[in-house]
Amino acid sequence: MAKIGVEQSLSDVTSALQEKGYDVVQLKNENDAKGCDCCVITGQDSNVMGISNVVTAGSVIQASGMSADEICQQVESKINR
Repeated sequence: MAKIGVEQSLSDVTSALQEKGYDVVQLKNENDAKGCDCCVITGQDSNVMGISNVVTAGSVIQASGMSADEICQQVESKINR
């Protein structure tokens, strides 16, 4: 199953993705994003974590304004391309 990095403050997203069987890791720093198929960030602190740099080859989803279900749908669409 895909490895998804999720910013720490998005605990509802972490729970929703884990329920769907994804391997979820918390993004505490930019090194945590390495090896992730997709990363979910709040977008509040633009590039504070350095994820917009080429740290991960996976997609980056900004979660602002989306529900946990909407984010799960975005993750699934990015991974199943």
